[in-house]
Amino acid sequence: MPSPATASLIVDGDPPPKPVLPKRLCLQEVSRRFGATLALHRFSLELEAGSVTVLRGHNGSGKSTLLNLVCQILRPSSGHLSFAGRLVSPRAGWYRATLGVVSHHTMLYHDLSGRENLLWTARAYGLLDCAHKVDALCARLHVGRYLDRPVRTYSRGQLQRVALVRALLHDPEVLVLDEPATGLDDQGLEALAALVRAERARGALVLLVTHDGAFGSALADRTIQLDRGRIVTDSAAGLCQ
Repeated sequence: MPSPATASLIVDGDPPPKPVLPKRLCLQEVSRRFGATLALHRFSLELEAGSVTVLRGHNGSGKSTLLNLVCQILRPSSGHLSFAGRLVSPRAGWYRATLGVVSHHTMLYHDLSGRENLLWTARAYGLLDCAHKVDALCARLHVGRYLDRPVRTYSRGQLQRVALVRALLHDPEVLVLDEPATGLDDQGLEALAALVRAERARGALVLLVTHDGAFGSALADRTIQLDRGRIVTDSAAGLCQ
């Protein structure tokens, strides 16, 4: 029975409220050509929020092309992307604001300190109390005193930790992680795994590429294998071609 406080809001004959569905990132019949080379061929995929999808495949299988399309670094030659039911146009600033990306490029200014980089990024997203957010994420990833040194002095593992913090500052809805374990030691790997699980629990859609099979398997809700621009296995669909 509804409570007295809500009874007046319910009218006989009204349909029940629709359930809130998870946000989806959809690629529909997407192809991408580079000259005569077809990197993705009529590629369709739906990814749900609150899940971790691991992409696997040999070099040239289409993983990087797919990630670049999701991140709007590339445009599809045909087909389209949508997120949360909205078409992602080439200039969809609203969509780019949902993205958090870790790639082979750290996207850090090497003449600034790590802290300066992170504070600049947080302010660019319009975050309030950004210093507290930076400190909290750095603590979770065990970023040390080097945070106040110029980025050009960092080791590869130190760069990776700060790049991960940068990608997470604005609580992205779509988190794209391309080899995020690069340069990380055992402590860093444990912290990364905990963060990925926390992002999934928060409701983020996580797309992960890793050559570490054990690391990916421990986190994956779904595993997709690509070959020559097509899906050849998909654990969610039970597909094996």
